[in-house]
Amino acid sequence: QSLDVANNQLRELPAALADCPRLKEANFRGNQLKDRRLEKMVNGCQTKAILEYLGAGGRGKGKAESAREEARKKKREKQQQKDGGDGEQDELEEASKLLVKVLHVAENPAPLVVKASPGVKDVRPFIVCCVLKGVNLKPGNALKRFLSAQTKLHEDICEKRTAATIATHDLQLVKGPLTYDVQSPEELKITPLGRKEIKAKDLLRQLQSEADEQRKQKKRQNVSGLHKYLQLLDGKDNYPCLVDAEGGVISFPPITNSEKTKIRKDTRDLFLEVTSDTSLQICKDVMDTLILKIAELNRFTLENKEDSGSDNESDALCGPVNLNPSQNVQPMNLPLVVEQVRVVDTDGNLKVLYPSKTDLTTVSSLLTVIR
Repeated sequence: QSLDVANNQLRELPAALADCPRLKEANFRGNQLKDRRLEKMVNGCQTKAILEYLGAGGRGKGKAESAREEARKKKREKQQQKDGGDGEQDELEEASKLLVKVLHVAENPAPLVVKASPGVKDVRPFIVCCVLKGVNLKPGNALKRFLSAQTKLHEDICEKRTAATIATHDLQLVKGPLTYDVQSPEELKITPLGRKEIKAKDLLRQLQSEADEQRKQKKRQNVSGLHKYLQLLDGKDNYPCLVDAEGGVISFPPITNSEKTKIRKDTRDLFLEVTSDTSLQICKDVMDTLILKIAELNRFTLENKEDSGSDNESDALCGPVNLNPSQNVQPMNLPLVVEQVRVVDTDGNLKVLYPSKTDLTTVSSLLTVIR
């Protein structure tokens, strides 16, 4: 909450302080800071303004400057390799990578914002979101492949949803701003995918009854579908949910999305959401992997020209942008666009921004990120 390092011999303030959203009061006065502008701010500005300055890079080795130095270093190394005769190979490798372009909040005329209520801290505290544009689900089995990929991610990197849960929505059906909140099982109402509107407590009771029936019929303990995740809510007095501007619940992690924002073959844009009760980093890692997987599927769809016929894939958990498959375009020239989404607290203080400069680095060997 507070930090007092006044009257020391600090020459610089670490940019990492900008990643401390709970830091409300900080006293840096009496230090001989190299950055004169920062020194003036320290003597006359609020802590929030100082942290924003550090986060933006400032003039003294902040994050932005470090990133620029890293970029320059990579450029030098690449040039050296090129001079050594490896340039052509590098260019081929770079060209084969999948492209993702990041649209920053400052460049977006209407950025989506998610407000996290204090109650989620004790239930499912971590959430990361972004908007994804440029995916083509219309041809052939594209949507089926997409849904299968999400199911596989839930089994693997999400550890059967125990580490994290993915939710994907048709952006055109999402009414922002959104609120990440908690509600009691009696008051939380959702229209689950393929079902009618129901209270959370009744949905869980219904799913439990279906699970028991499955076990009887198959004469074994394993169950399938949503029934596998019921135990993840055991012992919770309140349930997490993502609520739209109209008060409707569009996501009830780790159980289900809502029919209200369901993705179909003609979905144009996606709103992606990853939640966890484990850590923020797991949310980011899962989101990185999800974007990579969508980019791979997108390339596959573009390279394998399938007919845009109906194949009963209208009901889905997730979805993307429609390109005319008859267009003779090169996949390399069609980067996915990832729009940054901010998650803020009830006072508007930033909790997490995705993707930040350090995100998508885990998949950088396969993705070229244009920032």
